[in-house]
Amino acid sequence: MKNVDIEEVLLPGVGLRYEFVNHRGARVGVVALRDGGFEVALYEGADPDRATSSFDLDAQEAEALAQILGAPRISERFADLTREVPGLAAGQVELRAGGPYVDRPLGDSRARTRTGASIVAVVRGDDVVASPGPEEVLRAGDVLVAIGTADGLTALTDLIDSA
Repeated sequence: MKNVDIEEVLLPGVGLRYEFVNHRGARVGVVALRDGGFEVALYEGADPDRATSSFDLDAQEAEALAQILGAPRISERFADLTREVPGLAAGQVELRAGGPYVDRPLGDSRARTRTGASIVAVVRGDDVVASPGPEEVLRAGDVLVAIGTADGLTALTDLIDSA
């Protein structure tokens, strides 16, 4: 199996661009936007500003594509973004069996409103739900991937663990 080198480029104020050269020699680029969207482009040359074709994906479309292609490296991507913004941190919280939000929709927690931390993904075994909506039902063992301030992440952990 061929090893594919992925180059990551920080785009301040925009997000991260991931690039690699495919088996035909074309450069493939994916920009993970800070707003949760993605831009996918194909470049014939080395210039990442001159795409031969491109398309945009919203968060739900990107989630569907990620599920088709395999779970993305969400935690790593948000860890990179936290380096761009001072005071921003990424963290994970596991839902324990018997927790107050197990078998309830994510929206019931009002996590962002109550803590200031945003849940950007739910990792459930080998599956990843990127940008989960408030209707996403949480399960025991789910790992919530969140981004926010250190205090917000601590408050989120306390909220999820509260009895």
